[in-house]
Amino acid sequence: MSSFNTFNAYESMCYMKYYIYILGIFLLINCSIPKQADYAILNVQVIDVESGEISSNNFIAIKDDRIVMVDYMDNHKNVVVKKSFDGGGAFVIPGLWDNHVHFRGGEDLINQNKNMLPLFLRYGVTSVRDGGGDITSSIQTWNQQIQSGELNGPKIYTSGPKLDGSRPAWLGSLQVESSGDVISALDSLQSINADFVKIYDGNLDAEMYYQIIQEAEKRGLKITGHMPLTAELMDAVDYGLDGIEHLYYALTETAFKADSIRKAYSGYSMITPLMDHYDDELAFTIYTNLAEKEFYVTPTLHIGKTLGELNITDHSEDSLLPFIATEILETYQRRILSAARGGERYTQQRTRWGLAFSAMVKPMNDAGIHILAGSDCGPFNSYVYPGESIHKELELLVNSGLSPLEALQTSVINGPKFFNLSDDYGRIEAGKVADLLFLSQNPLESISNTQTISWVIQNGKMYSLSDLQNMMDSVKSNIN
Repeated sequence: MSSFNTFNAYESMCYMKYYIYILGIFLLINCSIPKQADYAILNVQVIDVESGEISSNNFIAIKDDRIVMVDYMDNHKNVVVKKSFDGGGAFVIPGLWDNHVHFRGGEDLINQNKNMLPLFLRYGVTSVRDGGGDITSSIQTWNQQIQSGELNGPKIYTSGPKLDGSRPAWLGSLQVESSGDVISALDSLQSINADFVKIYDGNLDAEMYYQIIQEAEKRGLKITGHMPLTAELMDAVDYGLDGIEHLYYALTETAFKADSIRKAYSGYSMITPLMDHYDDELAFTIYTNLAEKEFYVTPTLHIGKTLGELNITDHSEDSLLPFIATEILETYQRRILSAARGGERYTQQRTRWGLAFSAMVKPMNDAGIHILAGSDCGPFNSYVYPGESIHKELELLVNSGLSPLEALQTSVINGPKFFNLSDDYGRIEAGKVADLLFLSQNPLESISNTQTISWVIQNGKMYSLSDLQNMMDSVKSNIN
């Protein structure tokens, strides 16, 4: 080796030692400087909703809207906080996501919809996915106010107006009858920064349905919703469909003789015949294929049960009935009258549907499909109350065969995952958004314990039980 090369090697070694020395000093100084936080909740038990592990004797430090530290109480000296609160051994999980809600009813019901927002927080729901309606501008304004702390309510991810056929089932929907309509509709949704695309099946035909999905896929838009029962689910998924709302549409792929049933029946009249020909082995194959496509399914079991029992359940003593505006209660009549016209046959049919749909959930989840907990609460959906109803949905998911942990995952992990937000939500760790639910009892032992709420933190803002009660009182006073 030449003397020149020997000198270069020696010089490089010296630089490396100097670099390591400086890096060590930098790390030592940074490790010795306590982190800064606005406040900390001490003495809590943190539940990892991915693994089911529980870490006891912890504290959580929060600054602005983010978690800055989660650690054992012995390490509390490593963070400087302005205030500390004793969590009393509470169990902590990420704030709940209700992945199917509705704000709607037109301009006459804007304030009545807005008045429901605190109900979500009262029940630990810190984020919701709005499935489309006719007051999108107001919804987006509320969301901005919620994010800035001016308004109490959950973060709202909205689809904006639904896409439907020439005779939309809901007011405010965008009519799609041609390829040009597909382009215009999606342009419109992108112009208002809708968070995803929601398709409905009022009278949308299969061809237009496929075109919407293909064009949305080109644009990189998330797309879910209803499906014309004349369409093929697996074809739609191959075109780019990300999910379906409700379980009707999976039946078309899991029943033998589905093609002949489609020819003999129309619309929802084919649901019962499809159930009659449901095949477990065929379903397993379909569910596995859907899972490979990272597919999402929102079962909405609670609304199915509630609507199915309209003729046999007295809701006059419901605890949340006094918190719903009269004008919204009037929208309930649409489904109540429909159930009354159907009589006993309606109740029997809906009951059967509920049992069949419940039986589909565990095989889907076991196959790897992303199940989303969604309540379908909102105007027109009778007695399905904001906030409370997501807890009812979680209970029904457990009744269908999921463990309490798996049920929680359908809300707090799969909700943000649908929007590619897993980096910000889903776990309680430094860097995540501070949306947290504090429970006095362990939800992994019983899913009903999600209702034993001590505190709610949404976007870093802390709500005590008294704060939550004051919000409820405000909701009621705004109605009266």
